[in-house]
Amino acid sequence: MQYNYIREQLLKNQKTWLITGVAGFIGSNLAEALLKLNQRVIGLDNFSTGHKHNLEQIKESITDKQWKNFNFQEGDITNFETCQTITKDVDIVLHQAALGSVPRSIDNPILTNHNNVTGFLNMLTAAKDNGIKRFVYASSSSVYGDSQELPKVEKRIGNLLSPYAVTKYVNELYMGVFQKCYGMEAIGLRYFNVFGKRQDPNGAYAAVMPKWISQILNGEDVFINGDGETSRDFTYIDNVVQANILAGTTTNEKAFGEAFNTAIGGRETLNNLYQAIVKGVKENLPELEIKKPIYRDFRAGDIRHSNANIDKIQKLLGYKPTHTLESGLKESIEWYIQDIKGRKKSE
Repeated sequence: MQYNYIREQLLKNQKTWLITGVAGFIGSNLAEALLKLNQRVIGLDNFSTGHKHNLEQIKESITDKQWKNFNFQEGDITNFETCQTITKDVDIVLHQAALGSVPRSIDNPILTNHNNVTGFLNMLTAAKDNGIKRFVYASSSSVYGDSQELPKVEKRIGNLLSPYAVTKYVNELYMGVFQKCYGMEAIGLRYFNVFGKRQDPNGAYAAVMPKWISQILNGEDVFINGDGETSRDFTYIDNVVQANILAGTTTNEKAFGEAFNTAIGGRETLNNLYQAIVKGVKENLPELEIKKPIYRDFRAGDIRHSNANIDKIQKLLGYKPTHTLESGLKESIEWYIQDIKGRKKSE
C-alpha cells in the first residue's frame, strides 16, 4: 500500500508542513497524524470555527518530543502579511482554512468569498513568493452542482448551487492558473462529506453526522431535511488524512494542477444513516431512549445525490480508503461518547 510506504519514508525524513485551519476538525487530525510521523508542523488558525481544545487533544495524543515539533500561530488568511510570514521556510502547504457550509454561504456570501477566495489567493500567492512548490488544498464535492451523473467524475460538473460551491470552484481555477504560470505543484482534494473525531456538533451550520450523534446522545430532537432519501458519500477522516499526505508527497507530475475526488466511493441515504447511527449508539448505550426523527423541508442549495468515482485519485496518488462508512461510524460514535463523558467530568 502506497500510504504505508510514504509513512515509513516520512519517519526517516523530516519535512516542514504548514496546515492552515489547524484548530479545526480536518486540520487538527492532519496535524496529529503528521506529528506522530515526527514531522515539523506549523499551524495557523484564527479560531473562527476551530477550537483550542482540539490543539489540546493533539498534545495529549503524542509524545513531548513530537509536540515540540509543533509551532502554532494565531492569525487570519485574509491578512496577506500573515500569509507571507507563515509560509517562510515551509516545504508543503496543506490549506484547510475556509468558511464551510452551504447554508452559511447563502446567508452571507460576501464573508464566504472573503475567506474562501481572497484568503485562498493570499495563501497561494504567499506560497509562490516564498518558493513553496507543493500546495494541497481542500476543495469540495459541492462543485458538482446540479449534475445528475452518478458516480461523480472529476472532469464533468454541473451548474453550481451555492456561493460556497462557487468559491471552491474558483479555488480550482486559480490552482490551474498558478500551476501553468508559476509551475506550482498544486493539488485540490474534493472532499465528500467528511466525518470523524473532533468534528464540531454544535452551531447552526454543523454537519449532519456529528450533529445527529450528539443530539441522539443528549436525548434531543433530530431533524431530517426533506424525505430522507437524499444520499451522500460519507467519508471518514482517516481517509482524508491519507489523501492529504499522499498529495503532499507524490512525485507523479500528472497530479499537479488536478483536483481529485476524496471519498470512499459509496452512497448512503439520510434515512439509512440515521438508522445506522441509532444502531451504533444502542450497541454502546443499550439503555438510552432514542426519539423518532422529525422531517422538515429540503434545504436550499443542497445537492440531491452525491457519490464519488475515486479511480483518478487511486491511479495518480495511490489512494486506498482504510475506513468504510460502517467502520468510521463505529469509531466516531465511540469517540463522541468518550468526549461527552470527559466534558462532564471537567465541568
